[in-house]
Amino acid sequence: MAEAFPTTAPRNPAGPAPPRRPGSIRRTSTLETTWPDGREGQLQMVGRARDAVTPPGGGAPIVCGFDEFRARLQWDRTITAIESTPPRPNIGRLVGARGGGHLRQALDELLPDERRGATPLHLALDDISGVSLISGWAWSQWTGDGWTRGFGGETVDALKERQRRMEGVCHGFTPGFSSMDPDPEGRGRHNAVPVVDLRHPDDPEGWHVFTPQEGVVAMRRARWIDVWRDGDLIRIDAGFQDSATTPAGGRVAIHEYGLKATADASDPTLLTVEADPRVLPFRECPGAVNNLPKILGAPLSQLREEVLKQFPRTAGCTHLNDALRALAETPALLARLGEAQVGEAAEA
Repeated sequence: MAEAFPTTAPRNPAGPAPPRRPGSIRRTSTLETTWPDGREGQLQMVGRARDAVTPPGGGAPIVCGFDEFRARLQWDRTITAIESTPPRPNIGRLVGARGGGHLRQALDELLPDERRGATPLHLALDDISGVSLISGWAWSQWTGDGWTRGFGGETVDALKERQRRMEGVCHGFTPGFSSMDPDPEGRGRHNAVPVVDLRHPDDPEGWHVFTPQEGVVAMRRARWIDVWRDGDLIRIDAGFQDSATTPAGGRVAIHEYGLKATADASDPTLLTVEADPRVLPFRECPGAVNNLPKILGAPLSQLREEVLKQFPRTAGCTHLNDALRALAETPALLARLGEAQVGEAAEA
């Protein structure tokens, strides 16, 4: 029997991230993209990520990690310049690497300590591939020509060929799905939903600083991951959103997921995981969540590899995969939470 799909793509954004939970650690990250030299110019990307512990009694966060990078990319996603704060000696060697062209392998080879240490910088750099792929969608909100005009001199025919090559890349682009319907005008293909600011008004310190993006073509990928202990369980509550600016002001999202998971605290393996598809571009996209049981029992620290193994191509959703892979840092985050709580107790 053929799988049944809803008649429309999901359009139910969750609103701001919840206020920080006492006794938890929150990792936030953003990758913000703009085109300072116009649509034909290079993409400018600013990535930031922060780890912050909230004391058991609540109150101001204790920042235990913050990293930032700034990069320029050509239209074909090749990095032409990159630097980080604090500086990393080898980060300049990423120049010439290309998003989607084994960039993550280059990160492992050139900056192995970042992944090994589960640093905020590693999460931000790991997102370059995904963000550079979809960031050009922001222009569709401003120009009215959808995807019919390429970037950096790319011809319409070349752009259509690139779109054709998307077939089979993920669950949403399964052959025969609505994403592959002919659309010569390039209009109306993607579900875009107005969204509010992710920063909760009751918790202004719940995020690191955002770059103002009003009045310019811009896109932002934002994540938050909350981790805390609950007896013998590790609890994880996370969110993921890709959104763009609009000429009228405000933002629209094209991707948004919520995640909830638990793990065994004594032997950190995944016990439960639930994904809530809030906003996705096509009506078939949410079907990828049906495969989630395949990763139950996986060690948290190995989720980056396990997700890619279990959810290749049409078995997974590119953006759900990214959200799940980021949970691999949970053991490191939990260790930082414990260190901060011990330090706070010693000072008391």
